[in-house]
Amino acid sequence: MAVITSTRNRRIVEARKLAQRKHRQRQGRFLVEGLQLLHMALDAGARPIEVFYCERQFTGTEAPALLDRFRQAGAELVAVSPQVMQTLSERDAPQGIVATFALFETPLTSLSLTGHELIVVLDRLQDPGNLGTLVRTADAVGAGAVILIEPCVDPFDPKTVRGTMGSLFNVPLVRTTDVPGLFARLRGKGLRLVGADARLGEAWGSPSLWRGGVALILGNEARGLSDDVRAQVEEWVHLPMAGRAESLNVAVAGGVLMYTWLRANLGE
Repeated sequence: MAVITSTRNRRIVEARKLAQRKHRQRQGRFLVEGLQLLHMALDAGARPIEVFYCERQFTGTEAPALLDRFRQAGAELVAVSPQVMQTLSERDAPQGIVATFALFETPLTSLSLTGHELIVVLDRLQDPGNLGTLVRTADAVGAGAVILIEPCVDPFDPKTVRGTMGSLFNVPLVRTTDVPGLFARLRGKGLRLVGADARLGEAWGSPSLWRGGVALILGNEARGLSDDVRAQVEEWVHLPMAGRAESLNVAVAGGVLMYTWLRANLGE
């Protein structure tokens, strides 16, 4: 197999464009690197498209084993030079494999809900790092889904993908602009709609609030919850602030509240 050595090769140019949202949407795919993330993507059944690899950058046995998994999954394998891999990778020391996967999401109408799970609703978030952390935490507590109210940061942004540490492939991801329809569906499944606000509701929330199905609603980093979303909230909670800080980062607050739900439901 010929090795691509030019950074101006059409395949390489198209893959590098995936750093931008408009090109991810146009091509219907996104780029992933990191051996652990790539293993998790395959474990979750994500569909690989192209795999760029540089055997000269492999160390140990993990990368060759991963490449074999991609071969068995039917991905197109593309050999590249170290110089080309450097342009595809965001790492100072590339691990020798990057892959593209098809974009995916779960339609709201296809989301399976029991009414006993935690659903994390994110209202128009803008920071890819925050979204990545929240998706990873949602996976850790066993949340049933992460729902993004658009316009929202792209979950397939490279910073978001890295921040999820592979959890992007484990948690159902829903995107919607239909705020009334979203909350009607969640309410219809028996989920309590709990909004987080630094100045409203009970600190932590009562244990009974968290037991069973909850839709935890978190707001935009700068503006908090939008008016159309606030109108849907049934219960409010906040975290106590013992120090002089005025507020918490949304990913930190969301993580604490997700674990508050998990603690109330352990053993249920």
